[in-house]
Amino acid sequence: MLEYSQALLLITTALVVVSTIAYLGAFFAARMSRAAAAAPAGGTGVTVVVDTGDGERTVEVTGGVQRAPIKRFTVTWWAAKSTQLALLLLTGSLIARTIATGHAPFSNHYEFAICFAWGMMLAQVVFEWRYRVRTVSIIVLPVILAMLIYASTLSYQPSPLMPALQNSPLLTLHVFTASLGYGAAVVSFAAAVMYLLAPHVRWRGWPRQEVLDDLAYRATVVTFPMLTLMLILGALWGNVAWGRYWGWDPKETAALVTWLIYGAYLHARVTRGWRGNRAAWLLILGFAAVLFTYLGNLFFGGLHSYA
Repeated sequence: MLEYSQALLLITTALVVVSTIAYLGAFFAARMSRAAAAAPAGGTGVTVVVDTGDGERTVEVTGGVQRAPIKRFTVTWWAAKSTQLALLLLTGSLIARTIATGHAPFSNHYEFAICFAWGMMLAQVVFEWRYRVRTVSIIVLPVILAMLIYASTLSYQPSPLMPALQNSPLLTLHVFTASLGYGAAVVSFAAAVMYLLAPHVRWRGWPRQEVLDDLAYRATVVTFPMLTLMLILGALWGNVAWGRYWGWDPKETAALVTWLIYGAYLHARVTRGWRGNRAAWLLILGFAAVLFTYLGNLFFGGLHSYA
């Protein structure tokens, strides 16, 4: 089963490569097309309803955001289907590894790299389906691909569970919520980057800043509660495994800082009306903290050095 898991992972990586190339190709083809270049400045748009945090209002957006299905058999359609298939295959890879090892694939750095990629891919598929902000894929998919390539450099061979990892329900829920929270964080990161780039991109298919700001907020609304559950479950697990709820381990401290950054973003948005560049930079800082939380223990050690 371990070989099947690896085969599915390789096919998943290939599909993500295809999706990334297809989305980038569609983006640059549309950007350079004469039709896009010749479109009048006040051209037609699509009116949708978005939640900006202070009630719903209509916002006119351009081709990058539509409440309509993708036209069948276009490059973008194939790219979206490839991403969805990659998610299914990666899920199958994780299930096959669970069967092969006898425990959920959450016990070492390699396995969490795959779970992190799975969480990001799930967020990409769900948010693309829900909000049709397809252009975000040109940032999200390369991040997913980088994580999959990174995982391929690690040993995939399973090892016996150390005593701290033998509380399966708590460990599974702890890492599962982390995967969901970190996955949604990449969507808010991509929306924030695109928000900052929007004034410099002269292509009408680029989503408007109002929509990107709303998308970043909605993704963070998923990220923050998932990180909250991750910290609570981690504390409970830490008490069972090490006899204390909190020990200021490097990974624990980094996870707390990450949680505080996303909490600060939501607090500033709700109470002080933070939007625009300041909010976007705060979300980019938040995702940098996510990556540091994941990779930092490799350099600083601690009780989480296995993951």
